[in-house]
Amino acid sequence: MVTITDVAHEAGVSISTVSYVMSGKRAISPMTRERVERAIQSLGFSPHAGARSLASRSTNVIGLQAPLRTGVDVHVVMQVVTGVVTRARAHGYDILLLASDDSEALQRAANGSMVDALVVMDIESDDPRIETLSKLGHPSVLIGLPDGRRTLPCVDFDFEAAGWMAVDRLAGEGHRRLVLIGSPPEVMQRHTAYADRLARGFLAACQASGVIGSVHACPSDERAADVAREIVRSDPEASGFFIHNEGGLPHAAAAIVAARGDSRRPAVMALCPEDLARATPGLMDSIAIPAESMGAAATDMLCAILSEGATPTVRLLPPALTSISTVR
Repeated sequence: MVTITDVAHEAGVSISTVSYVMSGKRAISPMTRERVERAIQSLGFSPHAGARSLASRSTNVIGLQAPLRTGVDVHVVMQVVTGVVTRARAHGYDILLLASDDSEALQRAANGSMVDALVVMDIESDDPRIETLSKLGHPSVLIGLPDGRRTLPCVDFDFEAAGWMAVDRLAGEGHRRLVLIGSPPEVMQRHTAYADRLARGFLAACQASGVIGSVHACPSDERAADVAREIVRSDPEASGFFIHNEGGLPHAAAAIVAARGDSRRPAVMALCPEDLARATPGLMDSIAIPAESMGAAATDMLCAILSEGATPTVRLLPPALTSISTVR
């Protein structure tokens, strides 16, 4: 028996797109509609039976897996969630929040007909959830960029480019020994994709610029000051610092400036939300993380796949450098 899945495969679109063509609930581009109708006719599929079957499964709900793992900054996570929720509402979808970090939660939401599609956050470089998502058959978008071949659409900030941008800025100011004070140890040990990519870009840029660079894990609390002081003590020639650790940023920046003193004033940059940069003394420049825009872009991409059968792709939001005189 021909199923709606067969029609979607024949037309090269999602199951939801076939449903919308048959039900007329959403606007579909003429070209996509023609492909679906042609597939229905060639396969001999019964639109009315298929529409009734799918109607009971349509939820107008998007599942959002936003795990609050140790080491992640809740403030940034919630900004991403805000972007997802706001755009989903504009597209006529509600959000089901999944706080767990495993594949089983995704399977329960999809197989239990709780959601039409999924957005998944906190992606690791080699994330085991990707295989699960590929098998579920539900449209999915990752907020994060895993390594290797990307079989699912992805939206993220270009962390690797941010690493290059920071090195270019610091090296351009004459600093020859650069330090990246990065994510907490547990984030780096999980090989969370953003931490891996930022370090990769930073070190590659250091090599290309002929400067010495090092990467250091750092707790996201007042202990960041101890890490910063130890770096300054063990590497007295280091003068350019790039901090990506929202919780540890104020403590690390203050410790670096105090340890170096006015006679050898260091250059300190940060990768963080703009409001945090405004509140942190001692920064030369900052690169803003557009967290809310990331969530919005992921939701727009997913809704385009759902309603129009858009081709999955990878979208990276570019970094932008902000001078401290502009931030404050």
